[in-house]
Amino acid sequence: MAPDRGGQGGRFHGRVAIVTGAGSGIGRATALRLGSEGAAVAAADIDLDAARTTEARILDAGGSAISVAADISDEPQVEGMVRSTVTELGRLDVLHNNAAVLAPDVYGRDLDLSDLAVEVWDRTLAVNARGTMLCCKHAVPVLTRPGGAIVNTISLSALVGDEDHAAYGSSKAAVQALTRYVATMYGKEGIRCNAVAPALVMTDTAKAAMPEPVLREKAAERTLPWPAEPEDIAAAVAWLASDEARCITGQTLVVDSGTLAHRPQHAIRLWGAAG
Repeated sequence: MAPDRGGQGGRFHGRVAIVTGAGSGIGRATALRLGSEGAAVAAADIDLDAARTTEARILDAGGSAISVAADISDEPQVEGMVRSTVTELGRLDVLHNNAAVLAPDVYGRDLDLSDLAVEVWDRTLAVNARGTMLCCKHAVPVLTRPGGAIVNTISLSALVGDEDHAAYGSSKAAVQALTRYVATMYGKEGIRCNAVAPALVMTDTAKAAMPEPVLREKAAERTLPWPAEPEDIAAAVAWLASDEARCITGQTLVVDSGTLAHRPQHAIRLWGAAG
């Protein structure tokens, strides 16, 4: 029989979570997952309408939620997000730092380093790295002690190099380092901080942006026959945030369908072409 993940039996019953970037993709899936397991969720997103849609889905399923507009690169907005959560929901137990800049005018211009515009680098770091830091900065003082948990979304881009997206990968590597620092600074107070590193996740944005040849190339990199869906990442985040992972902190959980479990196909192609 499947475990009861809602209501009184949920792992997060009585707890409160903030999920940033909750208006779509991984963030929405995580907000829905935490809500289904009993958490009251503050769905935060730069797009308030999208956050409200997530809020409505949690409420329709019988859960508790609010929606909050926040550009996480802006400190007053982050401070307001945390304050609103504690004021309206009463406490804070879980923070999922998921928001990242994926807009075409930023991520779509993060290509060859020799042509990288400084404003693209700056905006990427401002949202992905500074934004995650600001969320941690303002959440840590009010997180439950002991038992508070932070989970940061990074990426395989933080772990390996590629031919493009140097700004994105560098920003996510900064978040991975920040994860270890937060874990070290606040572990004695019973606060944990971990990261989850997905490969390609089949969000609506990814499916719309990637042509079929690119999807086939990504499929060739995996050892498993299926890519990750947003719900797969949400499951990993929920586990890391739960008491079941109470002895895990400062770690990165890779969720990549086996992409890094073997010799990189890209390197094999490069050497084959050179030979």
